[in-house]
Formats: sequence, structure tokens, C-alpha cells
Amino acid sequence: MEKICDFVLGRKRLVRMLVILMLLAGGAAIGLLIPNMDERNAYPGLPGYEANQRIMKTYGNGGYERPFVPVVTLPEGQRAEDPETKAALGRAFDDAAEKVDARVASYANTSDEAFLGDDGRTTFGLVFSGPVEQGGLPGSALGEAPELGPVIADAMRDALPPGSEVQVTGLDSLATGSDQGGLNVPVKLLVTIGAAIAVLMYVFRSALAFVPLLTAFVAVPVSFVGLLAVSPFISIHETTVIMLPLFGVGIAIDYALILVTRWREEEAKGHHGDDAVRRAMATSGHAIVFSAGAVAIGLVTMVLLPIPLIRSLGVGGMMVTAASALVSLTLLPLLLSSSGRRLQRRRAAGRADSAGLRREASAGRFWTGVARNVVRFRWLTAAASGAVLLALSVTAFGLNLSVPTTDRLSDSGAGRAGLTSLTDSGVPSGTLTSFDVYVPDGTDPAAVADTLRATDGVYAVAAPQDGEWRRDGSAVLTVLPSDEGGSSAGEDTIARVVDAVPDGTLVGGNVTQQIDYVDVTYSAFPWMLAVLSLVTFVMLARAFRSLLLPLKAILLNLLSLGAVLGAMVVLWQWGWGTEAVLGIQPDGSIGTFVPVTIFAFLYGLSMDYEVFILSRIREEYDRTGSTRTAVVNGVGRTGRLVTCAALILFCSFASMAAGGELDVSIFASGIALGILIDATLIRGLLVPATVAMMGKWNWWLPAWAARVLRVAPSPVRAEAAAHEQPADPEPVGMAGTGRG
Repeated sequence: MEKICDFVLGRKRLVRMLVILMLLAGGAAIGLLIPNMDERNAYPGLPGYEANQRIMKTYGNGGYERPFVPVVTLPEGQRAEDPETKAALGRAFDDAAEKVDARVASYANTSDEAFLGDDGRTTFGLVFSGPVEQGGLPGSALGEAPELGPVIADAMRDALPPGSEVQVTGLDSLATGSDQGGLNVPVKLLVTIGAAIAVLMYVFRSALAFVPLLTAFVAVPVSFVGLLAVSPFISIHETTVIMLPLFGVGIAIDYALILVTRWREEEAKGHHGDDAVRRAMATSGHAIVFSAGAVAIGLVTMVLLPIPLIRSLGVGGMMVTAASALVSLTLLPLLLSSSGRRLQRRRAAGRADSAGLRREASAGRFWTGVARNVVRFRWLTAAASGAVLLALSVTAFGLNLSVPTTDRLSDSGAGRAGLTSLTDSGVPSGTLTSFDVYVPDGTDPAAVADTLRATDGVYAVAAPQDGEWRRDGSAVLTVLPSDEGGSSAGEDTIARVVDAVPDGTLVGGNVTQQIDYVDVTYSAFPWMLAVLSLVTFVMLARAFRSLLLPLKAILLNLLSLGAVLGAMVVLWQWGWGTEAVLGIQPDGSIGTFVPVTIFAFLYGLSMDYEVFILSRIREEYDRTGSTRTAVVNGVGRTGRLVTCAALILFCSFASMAAGGELDVSIFASGIALGILIDATLIRGLLVPATVAMMGKWNWWLPAWAARVLRVAPSPVRAEAAAHEQPADPEPVGMAGTGRG
């Protein structure tokens, strides 16, 4: 770190030119990336995805797309089996197919009585429309095209017998959330920046508040240079380009905040000019490097997954983290050096704020008081906060990653009315999750259909023989399950269908693809978690020169993540307070991408704060030899810093959660809740309590482990008497490490 600092301060003009060039390159990179963004959610190699792609390529509809289900109720005295009525139904469904460029299955073109209700007056069809844009995050994404329901109904009405009623249902028609114009990035970014300015002005109360923002404005464009560099090797998804600025502003301000506050502390201690910058870089600079490494380790989880969108998000997160660290370690020392010279001139003129400098030299009164009470009641604090986190973690075992079921979807509107008419006539609701099966050339589709009809859980199989269902020697069949695909019974039916079809026959459908995604993503997750934990342990053991501190950090991190997922169950599956806070009715399901993505982002961010706090605690312990003193002074110095940094990131993701797509709201609220839980229960209470509980064993690093890690050993030694550095009298919460 000394070499980097010497280079930056010794070649200021060169570094300024390099920063300007990188900023210009970032602008050019954005211009090159945006026209070439990938807007698809691709899952190469997954059987369900490959089946859906084959169906879409051959037939131009169906596959992944969920069917719309028009339900027709004929007038009294008419039955669907009557030749004239059947012909009218056929014309109505043909009109719908022509209107929305769809493939249709109904009683009219199958003569299958499964399409009739028990009363003979109720009949339904399956309308598989053309492809709907599958951008955004890969959750359930219900409501992608709700406007097609009324279009289909209007297209059918004129051809139906007089007095008939048509209601279009389907999972999309029943969606509780819809795309409200997508993620309004400019508005969300303005909210994030506004919140950051408010927090930074409260912390610094001077023009210095804009220094962290300046580093963020440089770091975000620079990160696009990295994205452009890797774009020939991986697909850069539009979601990455959209979310990178929102995440980047928060993380860049975090890194700048830690360095600026430490510089202010060094200035207050009497180290002026470039000497204060060097001393701040020697301590906080290392914390930034280790923090960026921790964030990168977490995001590796996403990069290793064979899902292009998730991999793109992981790479984007790594790039903006690296750019934030790079800018903080190069541009920021220049800005602080310049600020130091101005401060010296003010000091020489007698205009320096001596009271403010005294506050900077002392630990924050509020957080020192919190830490002192936590240490005093460490066992009670650990038990109480741990119990809350454990309860939430246990709740996480009820996480539902399946497609939502109709009992949790909208309870009013045409979609609900259509479903009620359908089920009241004896037709199972599983028909709303009907799925396609691709039969290749050389395989008898009639034999496959007979096999599937005999499969347990299959209500019916639609196998029309017209040109919309037979092309180039292939055929497409549609399986109508008795149970909804989002239920356990429905998923079992899909598994039996996959086992029943002959080799070469592909089972597609929305639910099938999601099941495959969950299997691939989460089957290897425990092994990936073990590898990440090992790498993290080694990195933190070197940083803290301890064997127990890294182990504790990893365990608390996992406990924090479990608690976040439990909170997601409460918020989005149980629906406690969701509509009141966010104005969105939850559908009882969590997007398939959410757990792994939340884990990847929060693992790094949580470890980020852990590094900040424990680095300072270790520094205080090396100075005093007392764990109690180290905890109280360390938390007193960093508590406000972590709180402010977490608040800025929380506002960033909370703004994303308010409005927009349901899946975006679920993801963003998970990150925001994770930051909130981590900054309060974990870093504010559980971390200092457990460090205080372990006492001298926190700092144990035997000689053999030190040789492996290539650091100095740290033998167990007797604790020195506790002697906390007193805080100057001041209003509660107004001091800290650089107001941190």
C-alpha cells in the first residue's frame, strides 16, 4: 500500500491524466455496450430450455410461454358437442389464433371431451402466443403480457353463438404484480444519490461530503471498461448494465467513506498534509483491498454458474467493486492531498475548526456507549440477537422457488372469474400450467400421446394434426396436468412425463425450465459454499492474524444470509406488511434466481463491513493488548461509518424495490433487508458480543499456521487491563471516526 500511495502522491499529474483517460474510456465503453446488450434469459444445456428453444424455432410459439386459457360458457340449451356450436367454437378460436399469432388447442380441433366441463356448456382452449420479451430477472415473471387476455376475448366474441360468455384466464391473467414500465433507472439513481448526499452532509457538514460522490461518478464509468473487456468472452445482459450504476454508487461511496473518515482522524491527531494521507492509506487502504477481495469472492458464486444472466451480474458486480477500489486508492489520495493543503492554510490563518478536530480524534460517544453495553452484557446480547437470527434462518427452510399457484394469485378480475367458471365445471386448475412436448421426426406422435395419457397425474393430452402442430416431420403435443405445475404434485407429474417419453423426445414448458434451473443452480451450491468459505477463511486469517476470528466471521455471515432468506419468506410468501409497505400483493413464491443472487451480493457486502470493523478492532488490540478495550474503541471508531455506509446502500436497493416488476422488487428488497439486518443485529450487536466472549482466543495464530499463511504468529497472551479511550463530551451520535 505504501508503494501505491507513494506512486500516486509522487506523480500527481500523471495519475490525474490516467483518471481522465479512464473516465473517457468508460463513456466510450458505455456507448459500445448498450447497443450490444443481450436481452434474453438463456439457460444453455438445460433440457427444458433446449426443448423450449426447439419448439419456438420450429413452431414460433409455445415452449416457455404460458398458455392463455379462454373459458367459454354457452347459453342455456346449447352444448359444445352440437355440430353447429362446435363449428362456431372453432371459428372463434381460429380468430384468436390469427389475432395474436398463436397455436390453439380446443374441443373444436381435438374433439377431446377433456376440453368440456361437466355441464356440457362450459368449454375452454389453450392459446400459445408468440414469444414475449424475456428480459429482466429470471423469476416467475408473471404478468409479462397481461394485455393479451382482453385481446383474445375480443377476437373471439363475434364468432361465438349469441349469448355466450368468454373469460380469459391463465397465470399471467392472474398475476398480482405486473411490469409497470420496468426499472426506472434515472429516478432510482437520483433517489440513491439524494440519499447519499443527505447522509454524507450529515457526516461531514462540509464540501468534503461530495468527495465520495465524485469517486462514485468516476468508478461507475470505469467499471464499464472492464465489462467491455470481458464482453467478447461472456454475454453482457441488459440487467447488468441497468443495475451496475445502482450498485456501483453505493459500493464506491462505501470505500471512499472509509478512507476519508480515517484521513480526517489522522489530521485531527496532528498528522498533516501528505503524511495524513499516507497514514490513512496504510490502514484503511488495506481494509479497502481486503473488502474488495471479500466482495469478489462472494460474486464468484454467480460467475461459476452456467447461467449467462447470473454470470453477467456476477462479473458486473466484480467490475464495479474493482473499479471502486481502484479509484479510491488512486483518485481519492489526490483529492485528500489537495484538501489537506487547504486545511493547512485555514489552520495557519486561524480558521480551523478546533472543536471539530477534537471530535475527530476521539471515538464516537454513541457507538462507544453501545459497544460498552454490548461487552458488559455480551452473553445476553449474543443470546437475544442470535435467537432472532436463528428463528429467521429456520423460517428460510420454507422457501418456495416454484411457480406461484393460483390460490395465491389475484382474487378478482376476469382471470379469476374465468378460473372459477373452469373449476366449477369440473376442469382442474392444472390446465393453466399445460406444457409442450416436442416429438422429433421418426417418432410416432400418436404413440407418445397414448403413453402420456396413461401417465399418472396427466388430465389430457392435446394432439391436433393440422399444420400448426405438425411441421418438418416433427410434432408438438401439449400435456394438460391435473395439478398445477407450482405444486409438489404438479412437479411430480412433470418428472413422470420426462421419464415416460422416448429418447429424443423433449419436454418443454415454463415450469419444466424453472425446475431444471433450480436443480442446476442449487444442487452444486453446498460445494460452492464450502470452497468460498475456505478461500474466505484463508484471506481473513491473513488479514486478522487469527484462526478463530475468520471462522466466526464466516459463521455469522452465513447466519445473516439465512436470516435474510427467512425474512423474504415472511415478506413475500406470508405477505406480512408487503402491500402496506411496497403496495404489491405477493404471490407466495420467491424468484428462482433470488437466493443465489442475494447470497452472492450479500456475502461480499456483509464481509465488507466485517473487515472494516474487525480490522479496527485488531488494530486497537495490537495497541492496547485488551480485547475489551479493542472492541469498545474499535466499534466506537467504526460504528457510525458502517451505519452510514449501510444506509446509503440500503437506500439504493430500497429505491429499486419500490415499484416496477415484481421480481425486481423481490430481489431488491432482499438485498436491502440483508444490509439492514447485517448492519444492526450482526455488526452492531453479535460481532462485538462474540469477540468479547472469546477474549484472548480471538488473536490466536500459532507458529505453524503463521508459516502456512506467511504472516507473523500471534500467540495467546494475558489480557491487559481494559482502558477505553474516552470520548469528548458531545451530543449523542455526533462523533465517530471522521464522524463515523
